Amino acid sequence: MVKEPRPGRVKTRLGRDLGMTAAAWWFRHQTRRLIRNIQDPRWNVMLAVAPDRAGLASRVWPAHLARVPQGRGDLGDRMGRMLRGMPPGPVCVIGADIPGINRAEIAKAFRALGGHDAVFGPAPDGGYWLVGLKRMRPVPPKLFTGVRWSTQHALADTIATLPDHRITQIATLQDVDTIDDLPMTKRGARATS
Repeated sequence: MVKEPRPGRVKTRLGRDLGMTAAAWWFRHQTRRLIRNIQDPRWNVMLAVAPDRAGLASRVWPAHLARVPQGRGDLGDRMGRMLRGMPPGPVCVIGADIPGINRAEIAKAFRALGGHDAVFGPAPDGGYWLVGLKRMRPVPPKLFTGVRWSTQHALADTIATLPDHRITQIATLQDVDTIDDLPMTKRGARATS
């Protein structure tokens, strides 16, 4: 799931620390790197874009990748639409602001769906960077209902909307919401060229 990288419309919490233009620049380059890092012949990469019209026409992302509009609603509404609307088979939805995502992590998620109905990639803040469903049965209609987004409860709340599902988790990866989440600003980390 990606947003058009426009200043003031993407990564606004990071923008309060870096400036809105710098935050949009970071997101644009992070998204490009992410797309390169996850493309693999074992799965299809599709971009769920927002805003809908601008995202579908955007030249920021590679033209060869299929795109679908995220549509209206909160994050749960939009992710639910993606999980329900994809072709048959397992589906994983990821965020675009997680520098640690790569092919190996995506492969782990799909492998985990071999023995489970759902998989999550947790984030340290209580949210998650990936949700995947095997989709051998219909996606539950109450999936994502009542989730307290952007809180430490998001993962637990989402898991609660999947009763009677075999659920597993893969690696915890850091998303980037503020300047302190950027790898180069971690205590003890040094930028290298």
